[in-house]
Amino acid sequence: MNQVLQQKKGLVKEVFNKVFKKYDLMNDLMSLGIHRIWKKNLIQMMNPSNKKKLIDVACGTGDIAKLYLEATNKNSNILCIDPNINMINECKKNLKKFENVKWKLCSSEKLNVPNNSFDFYTVSFGLRNAKNIDKSLSEAHRVLKSGGRFFCLEFSKIENSNLEILYKSYSRLIPKIGELVVGQKQPYEYLIESIENFISQKQLIEKMKNNNFKNCEYRNLSGGIVSIHSGWKI
Repeated sequence: MNQVLQQKKGLVKEVFNKVFKKYDLMNDLMSLGIHRIWKKNLIQMMNPSNKKKLIDVACGTGDIAKLYLEATNKNSNILCIDPNINMINECKKNLKKFENVKWKLCSSEKLNVPNNSFDFYTVSFGLRNAKNIDKSLSEAHRVLKSGGRFFCLEFSKIENSNLEILYKSYSRLIPKIGELVVGQKQPYEYLIESIENFISQKQLIEKMKNNNFKNCEYRNLSGGIVSIHSGWKI
């Protein structure tokens, strides 16, 4: 499935080139810091043990990788993937004290890594930016070991109508916040549009099943503002 908005040449790259310096600050402001709780929920749901290998796709500034290392007493190996060199450089700065992290510049649709290499695959607020969801899921399945597990933390569809009205009203303020803090509102107009156009929780489950993941499930957080999807490679 191609995502129409993300097909515009250079759009996603341009968005992240504009926001990378204040990416973490804007995440805190936009979510009132709750994104950190959502990410901790993902790690808790994963419940990783030591010496398990993680590939973190669309790694951003390294939040998931850092939480994973802390959860495994720094006794695990991580490959951080991102298609934007500026985001990778920010991730390297944030994780410079950790020795067992590597980085690669590539997209989720074409991961430059061998088959059957990782115990866990995570993508946090990145699947929404992929040009093709099915290719990304197919690659996720390919690089996981048999018995490996896929996790996706992403914006979803709110199931409470009152909360949805409040959320949409707040969303209209986000480009204005971006203009004040970053000096750019266009990246945050893209953010809101990409969230609105992204598929539902159940549609993502179906796509995961179509790409050979088993025992697929999702868990809504904050009333469905975001959800965590998971599936197994068996």
